[in-house]
Amino acid sequence: MNTDSLYYLLALQKVKNIGDISAKKLLRHFGSAKAIFEAAKNNSIDVQDIGLVMIQSLKQFDDWQRVSDELEYIDQNNIKIVSIFDDDYPYRLQHAPDGPILFFYQGNTDLNGSKMLSIVGTRNITPYGKRIVAEFLEVLAPYKPVIVSGLAYGVDIEAHLNALKHDLPTIGVLGHGFQRIYPSIHQKIARQMLDNGGLISEFWHTDAVDRNNFLKRNRIIAGISEATLVIESGEKGGALVTADIANSYNRDVFAVPGRLSDMFSKGCNNLIKNNKAALVTDAHDIIELLQWSEDKIKPDNPQLNLFVDLTDDEQLIFDLLQTEAKLSLDEIAVKLQMPISKTAQILLQMELKNIISSLPGKMYELL
Repeated sequence: MNTDSLYYLLALQKVKNIGDISAKKLLRHFGSAKAIFEAAKNNSIDVQDIGLVMIQSLKQFDDWQRVSDELEYIDQNNIKIVSIFDDDYPYRLQHAPDGPILFFYQGNTDLNGSKMLSIVGTRNITPYGKRIVAEFLEVLAPYKPVIVSGLAYGVDIEAHLNALKHDLPTIGVLGHGFQRIYPSIHQKIARQMLDNGGLISEFWHTDAVDRNNFLKRNRIIAGISEATLVIESGEKGGALVTADIANSYNRDVFAVPGRLSDMFSKGCNNLIKNNKAALVTDAHDIIELLQWSEDKIKPDNPQLNLFVDLTDDEQLIFDLLQTEAKLSLDEIAVKLQMPISKTAQILLQMELKNIISSLPGKMYELL
């Protein structure tokens, strides 16, 4: 994207009263951020659900110097802007309705990795929580997932540290701009992550450290990953917000249970109790549910049984593969708005019924 386009896209991001959902609607209608501002100036915006308050905010936007300063800061600090117009914008985040129209990135990791797991939890991690993080990542390490978290105290930083220990790429999603690292004690770890992973933020370098920003960034943590794992959480907290967002995106959510008397297991236990998360007691549960294992059960007879009875979900996948020919596990799950673990289980049953064939790279086709 050229500088002129980025200039107006950055401005659109900062217009009051316009969130990412409305911004995307305007971008789909007008094709570019520059065209949106020109239309507002000429009183020619007539887009469904875009009201007078939003139009007036566009017309009154006058913080252009700050936009120029941000572009200069980005250029001087070798920060990459990733927008919804870019091919490398994370495809999982693309399917999040309120995903950011752009974000800033430093690092060296593919944001469209085939295995991406968010790990979140309480800032007041207990020895039990630390042990779970360490044990889970030791088991997951051979599968080379990208570990995503928020660089905060507690479960977040333990997830990043253990990922680095096992040479796994790890991404920290910040609740502030790149001018600082909060908490400052995590600056050294953040620098290490740039060499194997990276940092993401949708906030400008002049944005203040604000509690609401940390809650807002949780949708990126949930949206960029195929699944979210909650390890220790109180009855309330940001980890539960992230889990709720992941559920709203039809992503898999896993939770590690704890004793009923443990304050920082109540959140996880409630997620499981209310069917908002799958119970996992071992990292192998995640490997199995997400079908990360390379060991696949192959049908003995590859001949298609034309008279096999299909369940409703199997029929949906069958019809989809008839029109799309070959699709990946992720693509099928996204197109059908179905959790990946459920999709994987249905695909396995269809494979055993000799209806579909699995291909390298988690691709599937009809036999």
